[in-house]
Amino acid sequence: GGSRSTRRKSTHAQGEHANSMQKDPGKAGTEVDWFSLIGVISLLCFAPFIVFYFVMACDQYQCSISQPLFELYSGETTLLSIWARSPSFTWSAAKIYAIWVGFQVFLYMCIPDVTNKFIPGYVGGVQDGARTPAGLINKYEINGLQCWLITHALWFANAHYFHWFSPTIIFDNWIPLMWCTNILGYAVSTFAFIKAYFFPTNSEDCKFTGNIFYNYMMGIEFNPRIGKWFDFKLFFNGRPGIVAWTLINLSYMAKQQELYGHITNSMILVNVLQAIYVLDFFWNEAWYLKTIDICHDHFGWYLGWGDCVWLPYLYTLQGLYLVYHPVQLSDAHALAVLLLGLVGYYIFRSTNHQKDLFRRTEGSCSIWGHKPTYIECSYQSADGGIHHSKLLTSGFWGVARHFNYTGDLMGSLAYCAACGFGHILPYFYIVYMTILLVHRCVRDEHRCSSKYGKDWKRYTDAVPYRLIPGMF
Repeated sequence: GGSRSTRRKSTHAQGEHANSMQKDPGKAGTEVDWFSLIGVISLLCFAPFIVFYFVMACDQYQCSISQPLFELYSGETTLLSIWARSPSFTWSAAKIYAIWVGFQVFLYMCIPDVTNKFIPGYVGGVQDGARTPAGLINKYEINGLQCWLITHALWFANAHYFHWFSPTIIFDNWIPLMWCTNILGYAVSTFAFIKAYFFPTNSEDCKFTGNIFYNYMMGIEFNPRIGKWFDFKLFFNGRPGIVAWTLINLSYMAKQQELYGHITNSMILVNVLQAIYVLDFFWNEAWYLKTIDICHDHFGWYLGWGDCVWLPYLYTLQGLYLVYHPVQLSDAHALAVLLLGLVGYYIFRSTNHQKDLFRRTEGSCSIWGHKPTYIECSYQSADGGIHHSKLLTSGFWGVARHFNYTGDLMGSLAYCAACGFGHILPYFYIVYMTILLVHRCVRDEHRCSSKYGKDWKRYTDAVPYRLIPGMF
């Protein structure tokens, strides 16, 4: 399901981005192996069903994942009766969603970035992306932090002063909104697919395989754009899904207050820890231009549908669960969850910061009070040129090759543990993230191994573990 998009991961363990990318096959029909094709068709068929299943389980079965399966097996219910009980598409939900997406497009296109003039350390405004396989460097208007702040300021102003709509509006329309998000997800993916054939933004940055399903899912165009500034990847990766993430959690919190007359400490923890993550994303949006999503992935259903549907529906399961099962944690449990989340965030952010500092200063910096150590590497780019890179082996990068992922997984586990241990549903997130990040580790390292050759072997000898020192 596509929303690895939001997980801001670096393109590979350390290397430089500019000029390092291998030339894409371009219009030459690359073959897709059977294993990849089966995976693609399975995801296209089952990912929308998985989203529906989780949301339906909460709506009809108090968030039990097994109960609907038992009832289907025993004949107590049928697929048709489950479907008939599910709220259907409504025009009021369509209006809410159209206003939401339209507002985010307006903010994305019209809000100039002035924040970096007032906030030290924040990088916004017009920024360069990484070099594309065709050699282009796209420019991006970075203004996600302002869009997030404006959206949430309006949300709180409405809740406390204007009362245009109830703060529970998202929860109250959750399943009708799901149909709307699917319509947008499929529409955007299909538009990007057709656009790549008939009017691509840059034909040299298109990658066609011999398989229509693979082209549709993984995308053909590298950076589809409308006009100069509306970039599909940056918009759909960050808005409307991630801006909505914190609003969805706030709507769950309002619903819990409405239903039970109080808000549990578990709901507050989920809101706070996930808000830190979302704010970190927008604070570092310029850095996000150097991640796998922007630097290597093409824009297809995987990112388009994933950002519209998978992310807002499955990344917010903890808050949804807590509406149906309010959990009041003991002080010790709550403190342990908070510490796990904050330590995970610290590792995630510090690890990425160390690499960024090392890269910006060409190694002329201090990490943990010492001059950094590194492995010198060389590689050949598509144009035949020889380039040099340094792979950091100091700080967190000397502990494990992907220690930023380890911090990310600690944070993910904290969101789930905030919901107690009564149900398996809130733990979907940590299972999904573990599969996603281990797979990403393997992908990154395969790419680096073929790029750096013997130098990569020297690096893995120096830093033998991927995620957990002494184990993996």
